[in-house]
Amino acid sequence: MKAGNRQAVRPTLRSVLGRGHLSVALLAVGLAGISLTLLGVLALRVYANHNLHLIARSINYTVEAAVVFDDSVAANEALELIAKTEEVADAKVFNKDGEQLAHWQRSDEGMLGHLEVRVATALLGEPISLPIMHQQQRVGHTEITGQGRSLLLFLLSGLGGILFCTILSAFVALHFSRRLLGDIVRPLRGLASVAHAARRERSFDRRVPEAPIAELNELGADFNALLDELEIWHSHLQNENATLAHQASHDSLTGLPNRAFFEGRLSRSLRNAARQQDHLALLFLDSDHFKQINDTLGHAAGDEVLINIADRVRAQLREHDLVARLGGDEFAVLLAPLHTREDAERIADKIIASMQLPMQLEGGQRLTTSLSVGVAFYPDDGSDAASLFNAADAAMYQAKRKRRGQWQAARKEQPAVDFRNRS
Repeated sequence: MKAGNRQAVRPTLRSVLGRGHLSVALLAVGLAGISLTLLGVLALRVYANHNLHLIARSINYTVEAAVVFDDSVAANEALELIAKTEEVADAKVFNKDGEQLAHWQRSDEGMLGHLEVRVATALLGEPISLPIMHQQQRVGHTEITGQGRSLLLFLLSGLGGILFCTILSAFVALHFSRRLLGDIVRPLRGLASVAHAARRERSFDRRVPEAPIAELNELGADFNALLDELEIWHSHLQNENATLAHQASHDSLTGLPNRAFFEGRLSRSLRNAARQQDHLALLFLDSDHFKQINDTLGHAAGDEVLINIADRVRAQLREHDLVARLGGDEFAVLLAPLHTREDAERIADKIIASMQLPMQLEGGQRLTTSLSVGVAFYPDDGSDAASLFNAADAAMYQAKRKRRGQWQAARKEQPAVDFRNRS
């Protein structure tokens, strides 16, 4: 398949909304966590600097005497006593000449110690330097570098909190997005299903169910109203098409099939008969003295006579037989399937006998008419529609010449033969 013919795989609404909800939730939690962590670090930095100043003042009070007497041993002892219990990484004591009198440094504790130093250097900045005063005179100063343990623990706990909140928010976002997606996607899927059924299957009787969201419910209601109109229009169109099809294939006066419909049915019956080796009969009917009825009683009376003839002929036929008006006062009857010639002859007798009862016309007139009938058999009298029509027509005219109101077979009368038993 060519790349140009490939249809792009579009994401579903559920996946788009789901990713959107999750992204927004994670972004919000991440920004909130980072912001809170930064604010906490800034607050802790202020607190750590203030604490270092307090520690430096405490060290100054403790080592003041040792600095005055320039006692390095006492200064180291006093410095270690305080520094090792506080958040101090490095502490130095200098005399008034700037010479280092005491020094204490916290030992590294592996990787964590290196991280503490880096955090302290990055966040606490330069060491704190405070002068040592004795009797309002400067006798030395201390330099203290804070320990980054508290900051490191706070950062790690902050990152852990952010990670935990992120995971929790992801699950919460998924939960609520599924609920929201259900309220949004379910009605849209229902609407899409109904629309597809209407477009592909012409199923206009389905309706969109109510939706919990007002806008979607209003959309479904409008779509249902449109389907109501389409269903009415489709039903009307079907009725119109059925009416037009019936008018195209039936006689408007008698309601019988017309010549085109009859010839099509005859052709199909002949093909089936040839394939299944069945038999059938064609009856050609013509009303006797119909021109005289039209001339003396008028065309309206003639139409009534034709309607009466159609009804009486139709009443004499079997369920699967067909009668049609060919035009004017000519009718044709198709008897299929046909088991014996006697079946066709008996139906022809019934048709002729049905004409003996007088017709009551709307104008009050009563008249009796008759039919001349020609009978042609397949395959004896013809193997196609044209030859059968010609044989039945010729037999009908032969009946008229002999005696009107009778039937005449296309060939000489023969003993009744059961076609089912013929080879």
